[in-house]
Amino acid sequence: MTDNQSLHLEEQFKTLLRQQEIDVDLLGSLYQIYLPIAEWVANQPRPFVVGINGAQGSGKSTLSLILALLLKHNHNLNVATLSIDDLYKSRAERQQMAKEIHPLFATRGVPGTHNVKLGYETIQSLLKDGATTIPRFDKALDDSLPQSAWPIFEGRADVVIFEGWCVGASAQHENTLEQPLNILEASEDRAGEWRSYINRQLQHDYPVLFELIDALIVLEIPEYAKVLEWRTLQESKLRKSTNDPQQIMAGAEIERFVMHFERLTRSMMDEMPPRAEILLKIDQQYQIYRVDIR
Repeated sequence: MTDNQSLHLEEQFKTLLRQQEIDVDLLGSLYQIYLPIAEWVANQPRPFVVGINGAQGSGKSTLSLILALLLKHNHNLNVATLSIDDLYKSRAERQQMAKEIHPLFATRGVPGTHNVKLGYETIQSLLKDGATTIPRFDKALDDSLPQSAWPIFEGRADVVIFEGWCVGASAQHENTLEQPLNILEASEDRAGEWRSYINRQLQHDYPVLFELIDALIVLEIPEYAKVLEWRTLQESKLRKSTNDPQQIMAGAEIERFVMHFERLTRSMMDEMPPRAEILLKIDQQYQIYRVDIR
């Protein structure tokens, strides 16, 4: 890479960090953390699907953007990104699930609230020649955008980056589901029907989607308590970017919301790091301090 190319890349990196409201002084991480990861991915057979997993607010979206930037800039690869958050079922579909299965399925997020078939078909399409429409979900509206508003990806992707809080997740042993884990489960899922249905989804429906992943990158947070703190920060950023801030969660609403994810998040924190091809360790200050490429 020439000096001019390096300067151009650094400027793009800084711009991306500013857009994500991240400290622009993290230029050293470009060379110490992100470039080695991009180099590793670029050296894999193509097409290649990278899964990125991490708790809410851990930096999955930012990592996806940076990785895509580097793969395009340094390796001239055709890169597509897809978030599992854009695969959420519509509000109407989740309301129907709330009536027919369990009231807690009105809230987006847990396995069972994603359109797995759409995710599978989208990634399969990205791995072939032609055009692919990429699904989009508006969190501020809590609903899917009309297909006419979905972006179009042209050509076959060399690399597909598939990110999300439960990407690559495995089902838990059924005996671990018996006791409620938090206030939400104790008061609103006393019989365990909601959490059991989620687990069955991970056993039977989600594997077909997650089996498309060739390598898994995991962002390992220092402790579960950081989920609420970082999710609150995430909502604050979302509030600045929306035309309807009244739709954004705050305070006790966020605390209740993250309880929906606590059981699976804790499970993934235990079982997922050993099976990741790349493990990024995050400290208390929200910084990546170690990269293990296996």
